[in-house]
Amino acid sequence: MSEARNDRRLPLRLGLIDGDGIGPEVVGATRDVVDEALAAAGAPEPEWVRLSMGHKAIAESGDPLPEDTLAALADLDAWILGPHDNASYAPEHRTGAPPGGTIRKRFGLYANIRPARAFVGVRAAAPEMDLVIVRENGEGLYADRNMFAGAGEFAPTPDVALTVGVVTRAACERIAHVACRLAATRRKRVTIVHKANVLPLTMGLFRDVCYRVARDHPGVAVDDEHVDAAAAHLVRAPGEYDVLVTENLFGDILSDLAGELSGSLGLAASLNCSQTQAMAQAVHGAAPTLAGHNRANPAALQLSAAMLLRWLSSRRDDPAPARAADRIERAIAATFAAGIATADLGGLASTGEFTEQVRARLHRW
Repeated sequence: MSEARNDRRLPLRLGLIDGDGIGPEVVGATRDVVDEALAAAGAPEPEWVRLSMGHKAIAESGDPLPEDTLAALADLDAWILGPHDNASYAPEHRTGAPPGGTIRKRFGLYANIRPARAFVGVRAAAPEMDLVIVRENGEGLYADRNMFAGAGEFAPTPDVALTVGVVTRAACERIAHVACRLAATRRKRVTIVHKANVLPLTMGLFRDVCYRVARDHPGVAVDDEHVDAAAAHLVRAPGEYDVLVTENLFGDILSDLAGELSGSLGLAASLNCSQTQAMAQAVHGAAPTLAGHNRANPAALQLSAAMLLRWLSSRRDDPAPARAADRIERAIAATFAAGIATADLGGLASTGEFTEQVRARLHRW
C-alpha cells in the first residue's frame, strides 16, 4: 500500500477474487457484509476491484492466475480471495504453486493468522476453544515456497523422492514478533510448536529464535511443545492455549484440526499478511459439489474479512475499519446464538439467508 493510499480520508480500494466452486457465492456474501458493516461504522463506501482467478481466468486468458491480476493487486489496499480448485484444472495449469500460494509468495505474505473459536449455538467438540495459530507462511516444509527457482521437491530416480525444508533466522524472528504482539492483545501466552527432538537444526533454530524474540516482549509468557504433543493437547485441553506459533506445514495441519474441533472448517478464518499488504482467505476449499446451490457457509470468509478490516485499521491508523470488524464478529456470533446456521453446521439457512441475518444484526452496536 503506497503512502498516498495509507490515508484514512480515502475510501478503501479492495480486491475481490471469486475463485472456483463456492467462491462466487461466499465472496459475494462477504462483500455484502463488509459494505454494510463499514457503512454502519461511519466509514466511506469502499471501492471494489473485481479480479479474475481460477477456471474463469483459464477460460478468459488461458492462465489460472493472470499477470494482470497480480499487477492489479499491488495497487490495492488489500484483497479478499475466494477458494480455488486447482486439482480440477487441466494438467498444464497444475504445474507450480496453486494461485493462493503464488499470491502469498509474490507479495511476501509471511504471516498466516488462523483463529479457532467456538461459538454459542454451534455444536463443537471443544466448546472452550478460543486460540490463534500463527503460521510462518513463507518457508518450512512446503516445496512451492522455499526456493528462488525450481521446486523444493524432486525425484532423483523413479523410486526416490526428496523434499527440502528451509528455516531461516530472519523468517523465524519476524513470525515470532507477530505471535508475541498478538498474544499481548489477548491472554499473553505463546506456545512455540516444533519438532526439534528429531529435526534439531531446522526446528531447533525455529524454537530457539522464538524464545529469543520473546525476551523483547516481557509481558508475554512463553513455552514450547513438540507438534505431536500439541495435536494431542488440542483435543484434550484446547482451553489451555492462547497463541501458538509454528512453521508452515505444522501450522496448516494444526489449524485444520483446531477448526474442526471448534465446530467446522466453515468457521475457519484466515489472514495472510506482511507489514504492508494483506489478504483475507478462508481455510476451507472450493467445495465444487456445493457450487451454485446457495448452501455454502460464508462465515469463514466473512470472519476473514473482519480480520482484514482490523489489519487495515492498524495500517491506516483509522478506527472505523476496526469498528466494522467488531460489528461483523458480533453479528455472526449473535446469528449463531439465535440458532441460525447453514447445513454444514446442522442448520437450515441458505448462504443468502444466513448473510441477511448477519446483515440485520450489524446495526445493533
